This record gives sequence, C-alpha cells and structure tokens, in this order.
Amino acid sequence: MMASARATPVAPPKHSRARATDILLTLIAPVTWGTTYVVTTELLPPDRPLLASLLRALPAGVLLLAITRELPRGDWWWKAAVLGTLNFGAFFPLLFFAAYRLPGGVAATIAAVQPLVVLAVAYFVLRARPSGWALGAALAGVVGVGLLVLTASATLDPLGIIAQITGITMMGTAIVLAKRWGRPAGTSMLSIAGWQMTIGGVMLIPVALVFEGLPSSLSGANVLGYTYLTLVGGALAYVFWFRGIERLPSTSVVFLGLANPMTATLAGLFLLGQTLTSWQTLGFVIALAAMVTSQITPQASRRT
Repeated sequence: MMASARATPVAPPKHSRARATDILLTLIAPVTWGTTYVVTTELLPPDRPLLASLLRALPAGVLLLAITRELPRGDWWWKAAVLGTLNFGAFFPLLFFAAYRLPGGVAATIAAVQPLVVLAVAYFVLRARPSGWALGAALAGVVGVGLLVLTASATLDPLGIIAQITGITMMGTAIVLAKRWGRPAGTSMLSIAGWQMTIGGVMLIPVALVFEGLPSSLSGANVLGYTYLTLVGGALAYVFWFRGIERLPSTSVVFLGLANPMTATLAGLFLLGQTLTSWQTLGFVIALAAMVTSQITPQASRRT
C-alpha cells in the first residue's frame, strides 16, 4: 500500500513577507495620527492647534537630529527645505485653518481625495500611469470615508475647502518627490525625518506665536498630551511614514492614509462612547476594502 502523499506547505516568497512588514510598519503612522483627535480633546488645552503642530514637529525633529548628528549636504539642503515645507511648515497651518472653517466630516472626506491627487502627481512627475484598479480604489475610499464621517448638517466653506485641498496636494506632492529623490547614500531614515521636522517646525514658530500664543499654564494632562504628540505622533510616526515612502510605491503609501479617519472613528467609539449608524458602518467597510485592495493590486507592485 502506498503511503498517502502529504502536501508540503509552501512558504510565502521572501519579498511578499517583506512587503507585508513594510505595509504594517507604515500603517503605524496614520493609525497614530488617527488618535490625535482624542488626545487633543481629552488632554490638550483648547484652541491651540498650531501650538500642537509646532510641538509635534520641532522637538521631535531636534531629538532625531541629536540622535543621528547628521546634517544635510549639497542639494539636500534645499530638498529637505522643500519637503519640510510641504509636510509640516505649510501643511499644518492649512490643515488647521480648514479644521476651523469646515466640519470634521467635510475635512476628512476632502482629505480622502489624496490618493487621487497622488495618482495625478505620480503620472506627471514619475510618468506612472494609474491603473483602473487604483482609480477605483481611490474613488471607493472617498465614498467610504464620506459615509463614515459626513453628516446631513455638514456645511461647506469655500476658503476651508481651498485650504484643505491645497494642504492635501502639498502632502501628496511631498510623497511623490520623496519617492523620486530617495535619500543620500549612508544617511539614516532618522536623519531624513529629523531634517524635515526641524525645518518645518522652525517655520511654525512665528505662525503659532502670532495667531495663538502660549498658554498661561500647563496641567499634567497637557504635558502628557504634548509628549505623546512629540514622541509618538511626531518622531515615531513620521520615521515609519518616510520609511514606507522609501520602500513602497507612492500610491500604496497614500492609500494607507485612509486608516487615519478609520482610527479616529474607532477611538471615538471605544474611548469616547460614540456609536456608529448603519451608514457609517458601511462606510467603514468600504474604506477598509479600498485600503486593502489598493495594497494587493498588481499595479501596486511597481515602485512608483
């Protein structure tokens, strides 16, 4: 009698495991950013969003520079300045200007358009033609986030919409430029993040001081919240975000940003006792499906 043959398990290709690891590590950034709303409302002093942005960028950048002790060289001085401006110095003020003039649901839905922005910028800068699959996933992401966070009472403010669209376009452009420029040989990812956060943070100093000023005092909860934003929402999150930009296609990275509003919704659900309607649940499922399918499409395997 012949022994029955046993199927030998086939291990996933090494590059597939590495890609999955890169995706999970990159997800740390938008998931962390999704907790910002809860931290802001529960721990930070009111009406200080620009100060929060400053403390999220500058101390983290200086800390990373102190660890690496590496400064830009050659053309990386202006490249770091451009990326620092796009990611922090200009993006944060636009983000919070829009937040003041738009309901959170409207702002989040506009932000969900960012994958479409990156697809367009990648086409013109990297000559990467988007697939129908990627376009479909991008549109599904907008629909999903819209159902998740929009309400019937949402109002539209033209200046807020312009600020939000400009901000997400800047950040999307930074993703594509970072993919095109790479990083200098022998330079650590900590340095790349430190350069940008320091430059952007320095730009935020006059903006925060002029428009908000400093709080008269800080409580222990305030200090805890700002420390979280600096170390976790700043240094940790952006190191993993920039690492993902380097290792993954730019279109793949930007779709992971859909985890931001999804995490904010879950945080409100579990930490603030909020509830989801059936439409919001459907939106969450659609947004999750868009994020997942964007990572498995064959087009995403191209390093664009």
